[in-house]
Amino acid sequence: MTATHSVFEMPMPVLPADIDEQNHVNNTVYLRWVQDVATAHWKSLAPADAQSSIGWVVLRHEIDYKVPASLGDEIILRTWVGQASRLKFERFTEVRRKLDNQLFAQARTVWVPIDWKTGKPTRVSAEVRARFST
Repeated sequence: MTATHSVFEMPMPVLPADIDEQNHVNNTVYLRWVQDVATAHWKSLAPADAQSSIGWVVLRHEIDYKVPASLGDEIILRTWVGQASRLKFERFTEVRRKLDNQLFAQARTVWVPIDWKTGKPTRVSAEVRARFST
């Protein structure tokens, strides 16, 4: 995975609630982080009218776990949009340790825009797509 578009970064501490019985970050926490950074990225770039009319649902998640993160690690979540069509956004995410840039996990997700009112798929305008992907 290489970033070819604008990369959005968000710091995240590893909290005690993130740790499982194997004493490392639980796999479901990585999934939450992928969703949290995608949402933050959308809110940082999408115009207010798009945010109020468009929601997002996940069509597919693929996560590759590289090295386990542990309590006390400071995480940097990095995300960017790959291919973006009117009805699908491909998003990439990396989970890295802030201290040494160690890659913990990487994900590819496919998101579908929905109309907040109807819950049905909706189109994203070319103007909004251009803010995230070329």
